[in-house]
Amino acid sequence: MKTILDERQRAHDPQHCMANGKSLPNPEQPRRIEVLAQAAQAAGCHIEAPTDHGMGPIAAIHSPEYLTFLETIHTRWRRIDGASDEVIPNIHPDKRTAGYPKSAVGQAGFHQADTACPIAEGTWQSAYWSAQTALSAVDTVLSGEKAAYALCRPPGHHAFGDLAGGFCFLNNSAIAAEAILRAGLRPAILDVDVHHGNGTQGIFYHRRDVLTVSIHADPRRFYPFFWGHSSERGEGEGMGYNLNLPMPRGTTDDEYIDVLETALARIRSFGTDVIVLALGLDAHENDPFKGFKVTTAGFACIATAIANLNLPTVIIQEGGYLSDDLGANLTSFLSGYHSARA
Repeated sequence: MKTILDERQRAHDPQHCMANGKSLPNPEQPRRIEVLAQAAQAAGCHIEAPTDHGMGPIAAIHSPEYLTFLETIHTRWRRIDGASDEVIPNIHPDKRTAGYPKSAVGQAGFHQADTACPIAEGTWQSAYWSAQTALSAVDTVLSGEKAAYALCRPPGHHAFGDLAGGFCFLNNSAIAAEAILRAGLRPAILDVDVHHGNGTQGIFYHRRDVLTVSIHADPRRFYPFFWGHSSERGEGEGMGYNLNLPMPRGTTDDEYIDVLETALARIRSFGTDVIVLALGLDAHENDPFKGFKVTTAGFACIATAIANLNLPTVIIQEGGYLSDDLGANLTSFLSGYHSARA
């Protein structure tokens, strides 16, 4: 299996984020790249650099207003007298239809959903190449490979069409699905991150051409809180094309595999041609976010179940944070997938 990786993704290196009213070290660190790349190689993957597909596939998902913001906001922010090194919003509109301000402070509040998506000097460069990494993995699969792993960083599934959030800026999984759709195939996005892929859901919520399925910790007491409930099935033409499968905190391997079968049955029913797998490794029992209790061996079981659908799969890295088990979890998943499709 090919692993697509661009070293420019290291440029995004904010030092802080805010949670529970405190300024904390940012857990989404560049060192994740080293750990995950070594783990992919341990699973037998060959690493290749992505090609540049330009802005078109990104702009098919994200508004030009938002892309301009991402590309320019850090420079504009730093012109403010006494501004912090990183862009962290301190005010938000009460509704998304509110007026659009000219000020950097106001636009930060408009385009950043929370205080866990700080924008640093290198954020735009890294987010751009993270998206190109996903698109190059799509190319690999469309050219006939069974699967490809896109080592994307920063992640993307909390990013809406014009809104960053939860360490995410460009929605790599959505960008990949749209590229597959434009190639004339039916994509389904399966999100196995411990957090609900609220941005992905929002992008496709009124559409019937992309199926979105997410298995995640119950959002009533877990980020992103406001999205990811089982009652959210889509709207308009999209009704019935979104499936949320929230699970209790502490969910174990066997419990996870049981609900995964429900997700895979829905993907089969959609007539899916290609799976976009939003791979979060933060469901692990030792991940810093402590949502589920999936074991390292459990990731191989999850991968095997997905691989048994026998569909081309674009694997896009989402969450999974620095711990002693992070690399082993990815190796377990990729090895399990490869063994099932060999």
